[in-house]
Amino acid sequence: MSTAQAFDAIIIGAGQAGSALAEKLGAAGMKVAVIERKHFGGTCVNTGCMPTKALVASAYAAHLARRASDFGVSIGGEVGIDMPAVKARKDKVALTARGNVEKWLRGMKGCTVIQGHARFESPTELSVATASGELRLTAPKIFINAGGRALRPDMPGIAAVKTLDNVSVLELDRVPEHLVIVGGSYIGLEFAQIWRRFGARVTVVEKSPRLLGREDEEVSAAIQAILEAEGIAFRLSAECISFRPHGEQIGVGVNCENGAPEVIGSDVLLAVGRRPNTDDLRLEKAGITLDERGYIPVNDELATAVPGIWALGDCNGRGAFTHTSWNDFEIVAANLLGEAPRRVSDRIDCYALFIDPPLGRVGMTEAQARKAGHKVRVGSRPMSRVGRAVEKGETLGLMKVVIDADSDALLGAAILGVGGDEAVHSVLAAMAARQTATGLAHTVLIHPTVAELIPTVIGGAS
Repeated sequence: MSTAQAFDAIIIGAGQAGSALAEKLGAAGMKVAVIERKHFGGTCVNTGCMPTKALVASAYAAHLARRASDFGVSIGGEVGIDMPAVKARKDKVALTARGNVEKWLRGMKGCTVIQGHARFESPTELSVATASGELRLTAPKIFINAGGRALRPDMPGIAAVKTLDNVSVLELDRVPEHLVIVGGSYIGLEFAQIWRRFGARVTVVEKSPRLLGREDEEVSAAIQAILEAEGIAFRLSAECISFRPHGEQIGVGVNCENGAPEVIGSDVLLAVGRRPNTDDLRLEKAGITLDERGYIPVNDELATAVPGIWALGDCNGRGAFTHTSWNDFEIVAANLLGEAPRRVSDRIDCYALFIDPPLGRVGMTEAQARKAGHKVRVGSRPMSRVGRAVEKGETLGLMKVVIDADSDALLGAAILGVGGDEAVHSVLAAMAARQTATGLAHTVLIHPTVAELIPTVIGGAS
């Protein structure tokens, strides 16, 4: 075995957090190694945000073209979908971003890029299987940014059928005849609308009695109504999900009691959750014990229980978004390099559901706030009473703000509607600045926008 190459820091994974951390540590004078097993850029660049939002954009273009007459525009003829061209555009977006990340890393000061599969040999040493053989690396600081992948649970009959996941569905250059999506949460609903707008029949199967159980009931109901209006079918309370071959199609068992017991689809997409990529790193040799879901436990500064090892991004169970991964990098870098201390507990929960219209979410829902013991005031307004939405002909959805009745603190907001993923940042920024609800309500915002109605919603809270 060759002598181990010594570095000041080793980063496993070239995702959002890992790549940015490499640059920061290199700029601080450290000798850094970045190990990437597959694609540079992580989930967001390759199989998440960028390719899926490229598909969302193409699907929106098709949807808007079909609505052209609503705006007094005549395009003539039926709107066609060139799926190979749609896929080529999506591929270009992702591949360009991947190439840019790799070029960025390889050009970094003090950074050595190694392509291969890293495994721990000890808390300070790694072996890396590369195309040309095995390497040994050692460093006093190791950062795990291994990401995650789609969950494929052991459901009845699943071994007998071919299913898609969030990666393989991106490779389709055809429109499925009938796509059955198992899982009515964020990933599943985004793909449901994408493929429906491309012309597929779509049925969403969800074991819970409603979609998006972490959202307030009226938000979940509004999202379901929006998607049903586009022709997407839902089978909720599906407690008996199973699979079986049905000729060249797939039978999905849905319900043992109510409605047709089975949905027959040409294709099945599993969207039932994610799992961390922690099962093949030999973490036990580093002394790291995983939690019951396979995540690496970390403290408020993202350090593991083993001195000198940190976990960032999807593998630590502290966030499953690109923006939380990026914040993980910021927290680790600030604390490591002697900047102002930062902690995971400082950040405010925020995310979006990128259907059309999108849902922007920040902080607590009303149900979460009440469960936490807050006495709340709630303001709500349908998007049909938002001028910007009316002007654009996109009036579906609602705005909602949750306020602590005693302290006037902003607790959370949901904006389901045109521009909701952007407008919600007005509330997020106010919460980060610890501005009260009254303070935000007294702020003059630009007309005509969606965000300008937030003060109005707050003013009507009760």
